[in-house]
Amino acid sequence: MSENKTSQAYMEAMKRMDDEMASMPMSGEPGVDFARMMIPHHQSAIDMAKAYLESGENDPTIRKIAEDVVASQAREIGELRDWLTRKDAR
Repeated sequence: MSENKTSQAYMEAMKRMDDEMASMPMSGEPGVDFARMMIPHHQSAIDMAKAYLESGENDPTIRKIAEDVVASQAREIGELRDWLTRKDAR
């Protein structure tokens, strides 16, 4: 299978997520650990969606999904960060 620029961007996004999540120390608090781990997970989804949107392909269904991913995952990252700040667990 050949990799194009977009495919490479997908793999790089996943590698960044994996590296960040693997090096993250666990607090022992399920909610805190969940919130901390979900941030790089959601960021990876955003990065992959943006790579699709920049790919030049314009499938209306996938474009809509990618746009929705960017909006919803960014909102959730903000909510997770706000929650961690209130919890004083950044």
